[in-house]
Amino acid sequence: MADTELTQFIKDLVEPLKHCKQLGLTVLEAEQGKLLMALPYSEKIIGNPETGVIHGGALTTLLDTACGFAAVASLDVFEIAPTLDLRIDYMRPATKGKIVLAKAEAYRITPNVIFASAWAYHEDDSDRPIARCTASFMRMSNALEGKNK
Repeated sequence: MADTELTQFIKDLVEPLKHCKQLGLTVLEAEQGKLLMALPYSEKIIGNPETGVIHGGALTTLLDTACGFAAVASLDVFEIAPTLDLRIDYMRPATKGKIVLAKAEAYRITPNVIFASAWAYHEDDSDRPIARCTASFMRMSNALEGKNK
């Protein structure tokens, strides 16, 4: 179940980011270690003008952002968590004209790294993913504390 306060906190972090504004990314729900985001279809993100298919870079940004902020939402205290590694398997093109959703979850938290995964899909077709992602994120506060010792 979505946490209203956490959802608003994550929205306030994500949605003002320039690349998120350009793509129209929105946070729909957040809870401890989980995030649901949306990428609306628009002419700006078309990768193939002949088919109208969304560019892979827009999907990569959606998945990276969803995983990264699921990682942030997994922590009790806010800290920045930049991407260390990101792997995406594209399974099929997104359907022209449809919103793409990304559901992300931080599944392992260590003192230095947070591991997350996500998948992108259309709301009416969640059983057929567009792409699947696994990623890791650095815990900056712990990295900085270790440097100062």
